[in-house]
Formats: sequence, C-alpha cells, structure tokens
Amino acid sequence: MNETLDVAIVGAGAAGVGAARRLAASGQNVLLVEASSRIGGRAFTVEIDGLPLDLGCGWLHSADRNPWTVIADEAGIAVDRHNPPWGRSIPRPGFSVQEQEEARAAYDQWHDRIMDTPLPSDVAADHLVPGGRWNAYLQAMSGFINGADLEKLSIADYARYEGAATGENWRPVRGYGSLVAASLPMDTPCALSTPVERLVLPDTGGVRLGTPHGDLHARAVILTASTAVLSGPTIRLPDALDPWREAAGRLPLGHDEKVFLRILDDNAFPSEQHAIGNPHDAATVSYHIRPLGRPMIECFLGGASARQLAEEGVIAAYEHVMNELVALFGRKARESLRLLTTSQWRHDTRIGGAYSHALPQWSSARRTLAMPFQERVFFAGEATHESAFSTAHGAYLSGVRAAEEVLAAIDIT
Repeated sequence: MNETLDVAIVGAGAAGVGAARRLAASGQNVLLVEASSRIGGRAFTVEIDGLPLDLGCGWLHSADRNPWTVIADEAGIAVDRHNPPWGRSIPRPGFSVQEQEEARAAYDQWHDRIMDTPLPSDVAADHLVPGGRWNAYLQAMSGFINGADLEKLSIADYARYEGAATGENWRPVRGYGSLVAASLPMDTPCALSTPVERLVLPDTGGVRLGTPHGDLHARAVILTASTAVLSGPTIRLPDALDPWREAAGRLPLGHDEKVFLRILDDNAFPSEQHAIGNPHDAATVSYHIRPLGRPMIECFLGGASARQLAEEGVIAAYEHVMNELVALFGRKARESLRLLTTSQWRHDTRIGGAYSHALPQWSSARRTLAMPFQERVFFAGEATHESAFSTAHGAYLSGVRAAEEVLAAIDIT
C-alpha cells in the first residue's frame, strides 16, 4: 500500500477491465481496486443447477460492432448469434397477434415522434397520446429498456442511443459476466474486497485513495464507479469534484432486476419463446422462456415491477411473476416452476441500481462526467458514454478512452 502507482483503476466492471486491457502493455505500474470479491461489476454470471444465469447484462447489444464480440471470438468463447424473440410474444387473451401488431405500431409511432420531432420539454412522456390504449405498454417498454418511467427520461438521451444502435443482439453462451471476468489480463494486479472510501487530491500532485487496508498513492486514478456511488456517500470526494458528483446525480440508475425460474417439467413450456404478462399494466414482466433451450424462464422486471422487488421483497415479486405466468399458461405454471434466484441491484450498495438514464434536459451530463480533472482524475463507466450508455460495451469503450487519456497525461508530465 505504500508503493506509488502510476495508475489506480477503481472498479473491476466492464469499464475497469477495458482500462486494464488498454494499459496492460503500456509499461505503467497499474492496480485494479474492487470493492466486491469478484470481477465483473454489473456483468455477473452465477451457476445454479448447472445453468449459467446472468444476473446483470446478458446480451451483446449492437453485437455486430460490439468489442466484447471480438474479445469473445479471439478467446474462443462461444457466442450464440441468434437475435432474441422479443418482437414476437406468445399470443394470449387480451394480447392477440393483431393486438401485438397494434402495440408495436403504437411504440413505433411514439419512437418516430421522439426521433423526428422531439418536443423542447425533453420529456419522453410528452410524446404519449393522451389516453392512448397502449400507453401502459409503452411505459413497460421504457422500464425494460431504460429502467425508468417516461416522465423521467430525456428525449435527447434516448434518441442518441437509438441513433447509434444496430439492432443486433447476441448472447455469450456461458454468460456475459463470465466473458467479462475472463477478459482481465492475467498479469493485472487486482485488489479485491478493497472498497475505496475517500479520494484525496494532495497539493503535491497525484491522488490518494483511502481504503480499509490503508492508503493507495497514484499519479492518476480512473474512477469507474456507478453514478449512484459517485453521487452518494459511498466514496468521499473532494469539493473540487462537485461538478462530477452533480453530473452523476443527473444520470440516475434505473430499476431493472431479474427473477430466474427452473422448469421442472420439460414438456410444459416451449423453447426460445417470449411473453408479456399483461400489456395493459406498466408493472408487467417480460419472460424469456427456455433461452438456448435451457430448462428455465428468465423474468425481466423493469421500472414499476423492478421497484416492487426492491421495495416489497422477493416473495411479492415472485407472486407477481407467478400470477402473470398462470394467466399465460394455466395452473401448470405454478406446479412446473421453482424459484432459482433473483438479482438485487438496487440493494447492492457498491452499485445501487441497474444502468443509467439521463433526466430531462440533462443528457449533456454524460459529457461532463467523462471529463478528466487536472490530468490526475479520470472517469469511465457506461454512464460516461454518450451513445452506448447502459451497455457493457459502452462501459468497455469508456474504459479504453479513459486509459488513453491517462497515458497522454502521463506522457505530458
């Protein structure tokens, strides 16, 4: 702890790994510092009943130009290149094939208004049709996509992401979290279970990081902590970084969680199917049934349904999920399914939520949060990427960008 580092990287998620990979061959003295006991951050694969379950990110979004796709291919890690079944839900009473087409048309029309004629209010909800039949469906979609109600979503931010996305979504077969964790260079020193509690800017230059195990000294630091951590009390930051703390507060983490169910009867559910519980309820859940043919259902809770899990607990969320599945598939759903696990991102104090969205009128906060301070404090993480925020590849690219900024600053000094 007494050694002076060239670069300290705070956070071993996708951004921290991206920064470490960029710095690996630089010859700099680098240490990766992580509060938890694992690598990956919001990329977290656990194995239960022999099933790899991604509690966090699971899809390679914009996969045809996603750097994690390249990393996986180079490492020989299998990627399933079939797009998800999200666009075709299992028909049910109240959500027939025709009604699904109507709902998608309502979404497309809302999307086109956002992209083509954005209102100056910058509030995504202002583009809803007053009293529209599918408004609850659109709120549910925003919950899945953004983790936030449309009233809290910046139009400019949403449009910037949509304008850059390619629409290709693939899956690392053994889990996105496993891919990220396996991609940290073997020779990168990493201090796990070492939370940074304070950051000090000495008058003599460099930075000092306070941890329970002692202080770390470095010429430069790359902070990849989530916006919930940066804007909260977890890390004591100097007053000089208040603009960055305020920017992080304008980019809150949304509510998104997952519930995983084990299928006990292999004949009870179709493979690689998608279902929406109730399209007229903003708190509905999205169900991916038997992904990759595996005997499980991945339940994706976004917005209102994820808030229910965070506020009312696992039992209430499980009952909500089971009631929707019984309405979809009948009593066999309750008889043929067993709870495997759930995510708890909102209650993880080292992260504090899912992924970031910009509040109305504050999409510019991403650019502010990405700015370096005095060539010794640098920022990375999905929230700092202006068009690939909320994704693991946006986080990775931000880590590479911050590492290059550090290298340029060290060369200067």
